[in-house]
This record gives sequence, structure tokens and C-alpha cells, in this order.
Amino acid sequence: MELENQHNLFLALVAFETSKTPARIDAVLRQEGASGFERLAESLDEDSLSRCSNKAKELHARKIYAVLRGQAEYPEMLLQGEKSTAPILFCYGNPALLKAEGIGMCGARGASELGLKAAAECGEEVSSRRLSVISGYAKGVDTATHLAALRSGGNTVIVLAEGFDHFRVKRNYVDNFDMQRILVVSQFSPSQPWLAHAAMTRNKVIFGLSRALVVVEAGERGGTLAAGEGAIRMGRPVLVLNFGEETPAGNRILLSKGGYPVDSREALGKILDKRPRQTASQLSLPV
Repeated sequence: MELENQHNLFLALVAFETSKTPARIDAVLRQEGASGFERLAESLDEDSLSRCSNKAKELHARKIYAVLRGQAEYPEMLLQGEKSTAPILFCYGNPALLKAEGIGMCGARGASELGLKAAAECGEEVSSRRLSVISGYAKGVDTATHLAALRSGGNTVIVLAEGFDHFRVKRNYVDNFDMQRILVVSQFSPSQPWLAHAAMTRNKVIFGLSRALVVVEAGERGGTLAAGEGAIRMGRPVLVLNFGEETPAGNRILLSKGGYPVDSREALGKILDKRPRQTASQLSLPV
């Protein structure tokens, strides 16, 4: 198993070395499976092969592993029709959480005090129902929801906007970083730094893995609004916090586009108790 995990990492690195873009990587996996990158590895020069092999050993030593589209561990929820925008996932932590039921959470980095309080309560509410909290590891709403899940004994999935070479356990997570209750995921090559467009792309994995997306605070433009709009287009239920007169502009936009208003913790709890269910065409709310 150890050698198999390391070889899987090697193939994932060969994929980024040879095919470069997610669309091209996905095409190879759809047509040939992981063996396609065995073939492409033969076209690499000695230096490139050595670089991929050494990096695979390093990642394996850090307990990072890779999941490729077509493998049993790959979450089918990330497939949009025949295609996937994240055909390779580098992971660290509990692999069972990759397919466990979860609720996505997103909101502003510079959230208000009210937004942070609401985010923490939403994280607790999700965790109390044995659902994972899935979010993006940014400061603000993401951190509030991750920590609420961990401190209440729940599970959380951290979806990175960069490669694993740039991942560190942040100071405010240290006391609660239980590897049995955490999964860290990156769809990017390990060396890729944080980029604004990568953060937007990362959001597709957050709501793609989620049974529903909770939007805490969204501005009238930016990543949180785009995530909510993307989830609506994908057919995921989008639960938008309604703060009355204090409702942010982006929340109002999402409500006008089909988001479902949530005006209290109790209201969120009732929705979660019923569980968003899957239909033939999309996920819908039983309300």
C-alpha cells in the first residue's frame, strides 16, 4: 500500500508535468485512466522523471496522498456531466471525509462581528448533525466555520487555494487539529502559490463536494458571490443568511437568483434535519 500510494503521487505529478491543465489531465483520465500517465511518463526526460519521483517521495513522507478521477476514492459529486474541473486531488488527513456528507460554508474574509458569530453557529449546527463542514481555510468566515466544527467535536474539510508546498497548520488551529476529523484537499500542483483565480476555481470544489452551500456574508462582487452563483448554476441548494436590514448586498443578489433565505439557526437546523436530497437532475431542498 505504501508503494502504491507513492506511485499514485508520482502519476499525479507526471500529469501536471505533461498535461499541464485540468482539462487536458481530465481528458487523459477519461480516455485511458491513470495508465495514461504511465505512458506519458515514458516521454519525459531523465531530469523531469527524477523531479517527479523525488517530489512523490517527499509528499508521501509528509503523509500526503493523491486521488485521481476514475479511482474508487474519487468523489463522484465533483463530476459535472462527463467532465471534472479537479481531476486530481492531493489530500492530507482522513480519506473517509472525501466522500462523507457535508455542507459547504463561505463568506467574506473581512466579515462583520455578526457574520462571524453566525458562521460559528452555522458550523456548530452542521456538525451537530454529523455532517462535515467544507470550507476554504481563509481568515474570517472560513476559519470561524472550520474551528466551530472542530471545537464541537465535528469533522471539517479544508479546501486549499494553493498547492501543498504552501500549506501550514495555522496558529489558531493547532489546539484542535485532529487528523481523524480533518481532511485537507488541494486540486493544484504542489508548487502552485495562492492566486486570485485559483481561489475562484477552488470554490467549485467546495460546493461540488457539498450537499448544499451556506452563504454567510457575500459582497456585491467577489469570490463568495461567485461561489453562490456557481452553486446555483450547478444545481446545489444555496442557503443564504438573511440578517434583515443588515443583510449584505451579495446575499440579497443571491436571494434574488434563487438562494433560499435562512433567518435563524433554528431555520438552518430544520433544513439540515430534512437533508438536501438528490434528484435525477440536481440537488433540491425538501421545503
